[in-house]
Amino acid sequence: MKKLWAGRFEKETDGLVERFTASIDFDRKLYEHDILGSIAHARMLAKTGIISKQEAAEIIRGLLEIKLEIEQGRFPFTVEYEDIHMHVEKRLFEKIGPVAGKLHTARSRNDQVALDMHLYVKQKISEVVGKIDELMKVLRKLAEENKDVIIPGYTHLQRAQPVTLALHFDAYYQMLRRDKERFCSAMKGADLMPLGACALAGTTLPIDRDYTRELLGFSEIYKNTMDAVSDRDFVIEFISCSAILMMHLSRLAEDLILWNTSEFDFIELDDSFATGSSIMPQKKNPDVLELIRGKAGRVFGNLMAVLTLMKGLPLSYNRDMQEDKEPLFDTVDTVISCLEVLPGLLSTIKIKRENMMKAVEDSFADATYYAEYLVKKGIPFRSAHEIVGKMVSYCIKKNKKLRELSLVELKNFSGLFGDDVLELSNKLDNVKNIKVI
Repeated sequence: MKKLWAGRFEKETDGLVERFTASIDFDRKLYEHDILGSIAHARMLAKTGIISKQEAAEIIRGLLEIKLEIEQGRFPFTVEYEDIHMHVEKRLFEKIGPVAGKLHTARSRNDQVALDMHLYVKQKISEVVGKIDELMKVLRKLAEENKDVIIPGYTHLQRAQPVTLALHFDAYYQMLRRDKERFCSAMKGADLMPLGACALAGTTLPIDRDYTRELLGFSEIYKNTMDAVSDRDFVIEFISCSAILMMHLSRLAEDLILWNTSEFDFIELDDSFATGSSIMPQKKNPDVLELIRGKAGRVFGNLMAVLTLMKGLPLSYNRDMQEDKEPLFDTVDTVISCLEVLPGLLSTIKIKRENMMKAVEDSFADATYYAEYLVKKGIPFRSAHEIVGKMVSYCIKKNKKLRELSLVELKNFSGLFGDDVLELSNKLDNVKNIKVI
C-alpha cells in the first residue's frame, strides 16, 4: 500500500524516517476507539449519500473483522505504516478492496486522532472515577471502624493534638472526593467531538456532524475547526487531575509508611502487601507504598511534558502533538494501578490501637486544652499560651505529664486553676465525638 501522501512525492520515505516518525508502538492502544470512530463516520457518510449504504456496510464489516483480529493477537503491526489509522486503513484495503478508500472521505488524520483521544480520555475518566469510588468506600469503612481510636494529630511531624483515627482517614476521604469532582469536571472538555473538522478547515461535502456526535455519544461539537484539531486541553486536564490525585495518594502512602515503622509502630502491613530483603531476614518492607510515592513523580513529569509540548505550538495541528500520547497512556496506567492496589492494602492493615493511645498519653498533646481552660477563665490566649508553655517545660524537667500535675503545682503557674481542671484528664474522651464523613 502506498503512503497516503504518495501522489506528491517522487521518492520513497527513508527507513530511518519511518522508524523515527512511527507511533504504532504506543498508539495501537487506540485501535478500539479508532475503529469505533470509523464505523460512525461510515454510517454518517451513508446517511448523507456521500457513499452508498452497501459501501458503508462493507466498510463496517471489514472494520469489525479488523477489530477481532487485533483482539485475538492476529494483526501484524509494522513501522512501515506509522500509526494505528494507517494500519487499519491498509488492512481494510486488503479485506474489501478499493471501496476502503471511501472511508477517509471528509476526514483527516488530524480530526481522526483527536477523536480517538477524546473517546479514550472519556473512557478512562469513567474508569478512574470508578476506582476512586472503590478506594473511598474502603476509607469510609476504616473511619467507621475506628471512631473510638485516638491517635496523635501531627503538625511539622511533631505530636500536636489528639484526634480520632477516623478523622485522619476521613481527611483522605475528603481529598479523594475532591479528586472525583475534578475528574467529573474534566469530562466536559473530553466530551467534545472534533470529527468533521478535517485537517483544520472542515469540508465542502454535506456531512452531518450532529449525527456523528449522536452515534458516538458526545454532548457537544467543537465550534471552531482549527481549535478542534489543535486542542489538547482535555489531555492536560486529565493529567493535571491525575497529578493532584497522585499527590494525595503519595501523602497517604507516606503516612502509612511512617506508621508502619518500628519508631511509630501504629500499624502493621499484611504479609500479602509487603516485601522482604534479599540480605536481611528480619525485614518487612512497605514497597507498595514506596512505589506509589515514587510513581507520583512520573505523573508530575507527564503533566510538565505535555504542557511544555503544547506551549509554543502555532495553530493548528503540528506533528509535535504525537508526543501527547505516551505521557497520557503512562499516566492512565500509573493511576489505575495505584488505585487498584490500595484498597486491598488498606483493608488488611493491622491497627495497633494501644500504641496509638500510648503515643497520645506520652506526649503533651493535651496542652491546648489547658490553654483553652485558662482562656475560659478570662486570660488572653497569648498569656495562657505562655503559661502552659512554662508548665510543659516544668513537666519535661520533672519527667511528668500535664495531667499528673497536682492542683498545688498548677496554681504555682496560675491562681485561676481550680478543682475543675482535673476534668481535663477526661478531655480525650470528647475527641471521640468528632464527627467525620
